[in-house]
Amino acid sequence: MPIPSRAALVEHLVRTRIAGDVATPRDNNLLHYRKLANGDRHYWLGIELGDRWTDEQDVLAVMAERCGVNDDPAHRSGQDTIDPELTVDGLDRMAARLRKAAAGRQRVLFATGHPGALLDVHSRTAAALRSAGCDIVRIPGGLVADEGYVVQFADVAVFERGASLWHTHSPEPMNAILDRLDVRPDLVVADHGWAGRAGQRGIDSVGYADCNDPALFIGEAEGVMQVTVPLDDHVVDPRFYEPMTEYLLDAAGLA
Repeated sequence: MPIPSRAALVEHLVRTRIAGDVATPRDNNLLHYRKLANGDRHYWLGIELGDRWTDEQDVLAVMAERCGVNDDPAHRSGQDTIDPELTVDGLDRMAARLRKAAAGRQRVLFATGHPGALLDVHSRTAAALRSAGCDIVRIPGGLVADEGYVVQFADVAVFERGASLWHTHSPEPMNAILDRLDVRPDLVVADHGWAGRAGQRGIDSVGYADCNDPALFIGEAEGVMQVTVPLDDHVVDPRFYEPMTEYLLDAAGLA
């Protein structure tokens, strides 16, 4: 697959609704911002926010700045957006951290709470870093969390229950991994609670987040997350992420 230019990638992101006019509705975004502000830890994604973000409007302001959602508090329903330029900016920042990992042949852990969409993105990034000399962390066997198992598939840690890979926001699978590793990673590349909890525990963490998952953007604003890339994290065809992955790996010098 040819490596897209920035302009071509922006066009692709908008056309496939990875960014631009995304599928996540405005009322769902605002509901999640409100739940985070009200202290619902499910929406904190493993980051300890304390009482620093108790105003929904403050959360909205961060999301407008870092994700590109509509900044009008009176816009309560209908279409919401992710700024594709911010998506590519985030990919460039992530690429810089991946380049550092490759240069130092660092230990890198990959994980996803969105195995139906982002597994291939993470797996291809892991393969590229391994080829560059990085040590891709192999998780211990027999890990249990949230009444399921933490397993590794194609170099990516995932949550499994009932013989299926599950979508999860929980930080507990990441806790299970980090509590059992003898040597902690230099870098975690992940999403959802996997990324947030790694950052909270003091590990360099970069990841992807949707416009209804504000915690990782707040985490980047506070310095807990190194990078949060805004995107729709579950579009209809996972292959739509392939040009984005090509751009990321090329920008990181890993293509």
